[in-house]
Amino acid sequence: MLLLAREPDPVAPQQPRLLDQLRNRLRVKHYSIRTEKAYLDWAKRYIRFHRMRHPADLGPKDVEAFLTHLAVAGNVAPSTQNQAKSALLFLYGEVLGLQLPWLDDVVTAKQPRKLPVVLTREEVRLLLDAMSGTPGLVAQLLYGSGMRILEALRLRVKDLELARGELVVRDGKGAKDRITVLPRSLVPALEAQLAYARGLHQRDVQAGHGRVYLPHALDRKYPGASRHWAWQYVLPADSLSVGPA
Repeated sequence: MLLLAREPDPVAPQQPRLLDQLRNRLRVKHYSIRTEKAYLDWAKRYIRFHRMRHPADLGPKDVEAFLTHLAVAGNVAPSTQNQAKSALLFLYGEVLGLQLPWLDDVVTAKQPRKLPVVLTREEVRLLLDAMSGTPGLVAQLLYGSGMRILEALRLRVKDLELARGELVVRDGKGAKDRITVLPRSLVPALEAQLAYARGLHQRDVQAGHGRVYLPHALDRKYPGASRHWAWQYVLPADSLSVGPA
């Protein structure tokens, strides 16, 4: 009688760790890299606060104890405490699939109402005149176009329209694109910056580098696009860096 060897049972794939699940869900929802880092940090702090217990085993009193600890012992700002609550809401609702209505009832700190400090036009002029180089150019972009600082630092060559006096902001707040104005007074400085950035890019390409991070897996769809001049940053770093994983 011939006996056939039994094939081994397939090994069930291991479920990703909780923090990996959180990271994956944040990226599926297209949250910014800064929000991703903040939410991961709050999840780690929450777990460590409760002596490495799994969040699924914790309840309302545990969440409230953590948020209270931040306000009382940590003396954190109201915005920091509210960010921690948002991170826990995302962790429970989006990752663990637990709809916990009690978490909405947890009392969080209220933002104090304060009058903003607004500079006069003369004060703004003096401030901008005192800045030079790349920081000065970034400051003028922020003031003249209404961009946020990370939007300015991530500005690509293809999104700079000098002839039309426009800037295209990609993936801004709320993952939205928008068009904003480019002050004509900044055109000469930007032209000089582009000449510098292009020379730097050409040297990087010759050295076997010159690749930039492309969003939404475009580097797989267009393998050579990460080295194209149009995709380069207007304000590149002076040294090589690693893009987000």
